[in-house]
Amino acid sequence: MVSKLTPDARTWPRTVLRLGVLLFFISMGLLIWLSNLYFTERFSQETRADADAQVALYTGRLVSELQRNSVVPLLLSRDTRLIGALNSQDFVGTSQQLISYQNEIGAKSIILLDDAGRTVAASDRRELGVVMRDAKFFIEALRSSETVFTNAGVQEGPIGFFYSRTLKSQKSSIGVIVVEVDLDDLFDTWSGQESTIFVTNSTGTIILSTERQFRHQTIEQALSSQPALSPVERAWRATGEWTQTVVDAYIKGEALFRLESKIQFQGWRLSYLASFEGVRTKVNGILALELMALAIITALGFYLLSRRAIRQSFLFKAESEQLRALNERLSTEISERERAEKNLEVAEQSLAQSSKLAALGEMSAAVSHELNQPLAAMRTYLAGAKLLLQRRRPEEAMSSFQRIDDLIERMGAITRQLKSYARKGGDELVAIDLRGSVNASISMMSPQLSQMKVEIAVNLPPDPVIVLADKVRVEQVIVNLLRNALDAMKLQEDRQMDILLVSGDIVKLSVRDNGTGIENLKEMFEPFFTTKKPGDGVGLGLAISSGIAKDLGGRLLARNGRQGGAVFEFQLPRLDNSQIKAAE
Repeated sequence: MVSKLTPDARTWPRTVLRLGVLLFFISMGLLIWLSNLYFTERFSQETRADADAQVALYTGRLVSELQRNSVVPLLLSRDTRLIGALNSQDFVGTSQQLISYQNEIGAKSIILLDDAGRTVAASDRRELGVVMRDAKFFIEALRSSETVFTNAGVQEGPIGFFYSRTLKSQKSSIGVIVVEVDLDDLFDTWSGQESTIFVTNSTGTIILSTERQFRHQTIEQALSSQPALSPVERAWRATGEWTQTVVDAYIKGEALFRLESKIQFQGWRLSYLASFEGVRTKVNGILALELMALAIITALGFYLLSRRAIRQSFLFKAESEQLRALNERLSTEISERERAEKNLEVAEQSLAQSSKLAALGEMSAAVSHELNQPLAAMRTYLAGAKLLLQRRRPEEAMSSFQRIDDLIERMGAITRQLKSYARKGGDELVAIDLRGSVNASISMMSPQLSQMKVEIAVNLPPDPVIVLADKVRVEQVIVNLLRNALDAMKLQEDRQMDILLVSGDIVKLSVRDNGTGIENLKEMFEPFFTTKKPGDGVGLGLAISSGIAKDLGGRLLARNGRQGGAVFEFQLPRLDNSQIKAAE
């Protein structure tokens, strides 16, 4: 029985889809509008905060420059050479002296006037002989016993800033020293910034500015003298009002906001005009990303709709063919899986038998290799004990017997621990001091070291080096490294071995020898790889040691030394205090 859809039933999904698309575009428009408001406000606040910091920086720099120059007249008024020159009227070399002072303090100029206002010495020799008795800095200096600050050219012409002070001899004025402060260079440096800076005096006249054409005007006059905007610029300015940013001025058609700061000097004020252009650029970038995302989502939606229509047109046609192919494929897969399961059972049985045989061979060779070391040491201690008994030194012989007993215990532990190469994991790990393991391993190898006359240098840190490990397995690795170093130095006349223990987040134990080095580093830790003669070793020592290091969370590395020989480095993670308490 086939059911037929009514026209209303077929139209309903399309209506829902259209409403969903409409709601999506309304939501995206609302999101873009809210994003503009939020990011405009956020970036505007950041811009104003940066501007406040810049105002404080510029104000402090200006006050610092003025204060730095204010002490110069006081110092020069006490200069005995200048006072002597005025008294003797001998000004040979005085101008050169003022030039050197100018270079040291960075002033714009320094002038020395006599009591008649005549320039008798100057850092600019072109001013020599000029009479300045009517200059404000000369008159004000004679009226005061302190350093006075004056400026010139506020109404028109170049503006200068001067500190002046009288020079006295026998309590009478004999001249005036004048230091001109160079503030123009300071503002020339700031003019490279994107902002505009004004400094006005107590009457509101601009005396310093990064824009020189604004000097001698008030701020209102300077801002009102900007060129008229074109119709396009006016329209562009009007569009900026929707950003809800407050614009205080326009310079060269750019919207600026204004910050002011009072300068604690002569009633001066610093005005800072910064641009909102950076805010608009950042907001526009975010809005562009959102519009791009909207375009991508829209294109993807249309693509999915078109794909859906195409897919539905072929779906019904291919459905019956797929069902038939599926039945045939299922029957074929069932028969292939039954055959694969039978083959897998046979392969697993063969693999298990091969693994048992390989493990048996490796364990046999490993037991032989690892027990040779304590057996050789026991033979040496036994020979020593026999000789001590013959010489009637039983107490020393008992020490050798005790060492033999320790080696027997170690042989039992080795037979238990050699299974670590065939399986991962081991016995319970405890916190041990690696320095004790190094000393125990050296003591175990002391007969071989003495017999081969090896000069050994051991460098251990004074504080405990705690690691989480199995003491027997760690000593097994160290003994293997010492044994390999001895084998590498058999042909050397002077045998030297360095043992270095470095504590850190990763504990590093290095064993260095002066042998012939390692020819093939890549195969060094492979099982049954050895450079020894037949009968001397089977090539399992370093493979077992490397496996132990990995089980303990570390690693074993090998390299050739810069001055010859080989270096083996045993690395383990160090325990901190909290881990040591947890391990205990």
